[in-house]
Amino acid sequence: MCGRFAVTLPPDAMAQLFDAVPANNLPDVPNYNVCPTNDIHVVMEDAGRRLVSMRWGFLPHWYKAPNGGPLLINARAETIAEKPAFKAACRERRCLIPCTGFYEWTKDADGNRLPWYIHPADDGPLVFAGVWQDWERDGLAYRTCAVVTCSANTAMSRIHHRMPVALDPQDWAKWLGEEGHGAATLMQPAPEDALAFYRVGTTVNSNRASGPELIEPI
Repeated sequence: MCGRFAVTLPPDAMAQLFDAVPANNLPDVPNYNVCPTNDIHVVMEDAGRRLVSMRWGFLPHWYKAPNGGPLLINARAETIAEKPAFKAACRERRCLIPCTGFYEWTKDADGNRLPWYIHPADDGPLVFAGVWQDWERDGLAYRTCAVVTCSANTAMSRIHHRMPVALDPQDWAKWLGEEGHGAATLMQPAPEDALAFYRVGTTVNSNRASGPELIEPI
């Protein structure tokens, strides 16, 4: 799964990287502790690529309120095409979610949560596959999204049994639907050597923590 991540790339650099037109309301960066329900940077296709802000936490159209059901921050690749919440979005509303790295947790013998920071081995940007959905009710309107996840590769499975679907640059256009069909073939674990990881301090266990020290190795 993916429950927290870090973003350090400036919006103008993101816009250049994806050849996307940036919106005016993008979240502040750097953010070393992006949490569910935060606004995040997302690349979508809308008569050209757009870099926009979306709420991390997918809201199906039948939710009567933003808290009207489970918080859907992840969509499982194995069931995304059948789940009522995601099946339309996975066909029609796919997106790219850029970040610098993400966090996962293991537990020690006493049950303490031990955070790990996972990032590209080449220190380049990390781009998650995502799906998005507009939600509006009773005067409230949100554009929302979820990160697509798959089974972990062998290296990642030492920390967690799930991982985000990470897309290479040559696959961005296919995931966005710019190159026709075939996006389903991209929902695979990253190659074993694509990601690196290390332990970080437990400060990040708090969703209120911030600052670059969160990703410093211990």
